[in-house]
Amino acid sequence: MSSYQKRKHFFRYLLIAASSIIIAFIVLIVSIDWYIGNQFNQFIYSDINQVPKRKIALVLGTAKYVKQSGTTYYNGYYVYRVQTAAKLYQAKKVDGVLVSGDNSTQFYDEPSEMTQDLIRLGVPSEYINQDYAGFRTLDSIVRAKEVFGLENYTIVSQTFHCQRALYIANLKGQNPIAFAASDIQSVAGLKVILREVLARFKAFLDCQLLHTNPKFLGEPETINYRDYRR
Repeated sequence: MSSYQKRKHFFRYLLIAASSIIIAFIVLIVSIDWYIGNQFNQFIYSDINQVPKRKIALVLGTAKYVKQSGTTYYNGYYVYRVQTAAKLYQAKKVDGVLVSGDNSTQFYDEPSEMTQDLIRLGVPSEYINQDYAGFRTLDSIVRAKEVFGLENYTIVSQTFHCQRALYIANLKGQNPIAFAASDIQSVAGLKVILREVLARFKAFLDCQLLHTNPKFLGEPETINYRDYRR
């Protein structure tokens, strides 16, 4: 066999090996996405009359505003999450709210924005608690238990996000349920769903292989809620 033929066979085997690795990687990502998207749906509610009562709703943060083509708009994901949390409180399905989000700079503060909007929607300020270190979903879920002492609570976000949050919570020994906020049916919504596939793979790596910890943990904090026994 000539050196040319040897190189040709080598590159053929290399191509086959690389293709096999890529296919296996894609299958793994798709399998994880399918598992997270189907394993926890029985714990996600959308009917206010059917959702069990919990003391606290954990609202997962996101940006209040988004920019498209140089124009700033309200982020529908944010709006629906805040409205849903207020709805749960007013229906007496929760007695308090924990807003968890990014507060990485003095110019970006998701928990404070959610707090102000919940107050405008009729939730008393004394029953709104803030987690200023919810930089990622993993951080919010872990801190819910380790910092705020929650195990049985209601996660508030869109369905696809609730699925991932419940996956993380389950692996962390928690027993929350979720209430789904309205989703967005648009091109922007499709982009978010596509990013969610990779976010689920990252959650798998963080929880199953890397055992990633939150960026900040901190000391335990007292959480406030409406107490009918008082």
